[in-house]
Amino acid sequence: MSRDLLEGDVPPTPQTKCTDFQNANLLRGTSLRVQFLLFTMSDPSCGQLVEESSDIQNTGFNATLETKLVIHGFRALGTKPSWIDKFIGALLQATDANVVAVDWVYGSTGVYFSAVENVVKLGLEISRFLSKLLVGVEELRALGVSQSSVHIIGVSLGAHVAGMVGHFYKGQLGRITGLDPAGPEYTRASLEERLDAGDALFVEAIHTDTDNLGIRIPVGHVDYFVNGGQDQPGCPIFIHAGYSYLICDHMRAVHLYISVLENSCPLMAFPCTSYKAFLAGHCLDCFNPFLLSCPRIGLVEQGGVKIEPLPKEVKVYLQTTSKAPYCVHHNLVEFYLQEPRNKDTCITVTFLGSNVTSSVKITIPRQQRHGKGVIAHPNPQCQINQVKLKFQASHRVWKKDRTTIIGKFCTAPLPVNDK
Repeated sequence: MSRDLLEGDVPPTPQTKCTDFQNANLLRGTSLRVQFLLFTMSDPSCGQLVEESSDIQNTGFNATLETKLVIHGFRALGTKPSWIDKFIGALLQATDANVVAVDWVYGSTGVYFSAVENVVKLGLEISRFLSKLLVGVEELRALGVSQSSVHIIGVSLGAHVAGMVGHFYKGQLGRITGLDPAGPEYTRASLEERLDAGDALFVEAIHTDTDNLGIRIPVGHVDYFVNGGQDQPGCPIFIHAGYSYLICDHMRAVHLYISVLENSCPLMAFPCTSYKAFLAGHCLDCFNPFLLSCPRIGLVEQGGVKIEPLPKEVKVYLQTTSKAPYCVHHNLVEFYLQEPRNKDTCITVTFLGSNVTSSVKITIPRQQRHGKGVIAHPNPQCQINQVKLKFQASHRVWKKDRTTIIGKFCTAPLPVNDK
């Protein structure tokens, strides 16, 4: 039996309507159709469809919080990104923010080059959406969000969409994070066409597939080249693995970011001229150019970089394990021969701890006494149970090498001059 509300009764709260991602297919997935889905800490699994300014005001949007937009990339099969729910949940677990998922499954499906053609149009649509939020757009009843509080996270092709939006706002948005920005059609593109350091106050990119689907050039203030930026540990190396072979390296950037959001560990990186030089132990601190503030993947402000003005296109390197939480501790290992030899000396150093083994090969050039390298292990030095050193003697019929050498071994955690 129905009754009128009596004085003192609380009216029922309207049920929040949740909207999911669209599903497209090869026949009807190339025309751009965009949905903006708002997720908040009060209900991190419910996406509220935002189409008009009034929609925003009737949701749980909080203008005093940061606004984070998540933009997916090319969708070959027209399906919802398998990682998106976990990504949004991890973001809201890590920080109280307005999280807006940009669903452009329609427009990113089918042929990759058709999706590329939609990047500018999508950038304009996202810019119009942001104009409903930002200070100074009174005709659209702006909610009072500052440009510097906007953080756009773009995956693959979505990273260049983020750059396009940042370009439209003249680089005044707070932050852009590119998760393995797409390479095809963008490696030789102009700055206006791709993500670059001028697109936000702070731009960072995490590179994991530079030899295939990801871009190989630096595109931000800080560019993380994880495990050198290619051939991620644990990913298939043979093509018979099928789809996993194609996508595993590329999507590792997403899973790394989720892992960091879940507070697994700090993924710290080190500036260096190349990955080879980093592994050889030539880049042991972050003094140049960061004055010892080593950049870290995650939400920490400016990646932990504390200098102004920010340098641009700095390549930084780090290693990881093959699976979540991906954490490692980088260590310098050095060997000093008691006396130089007339041939190269190769020494394999192995760290053992928690049933995990890591090794690095140190080569000491002929007539020199010192060699070094970087070894990464999930455990800190204090939890390494055993260190093994193996000298590989060369044996030739006409001249046998000595089987033992004498010298001094040293190790230190990176960064070596951290204060």
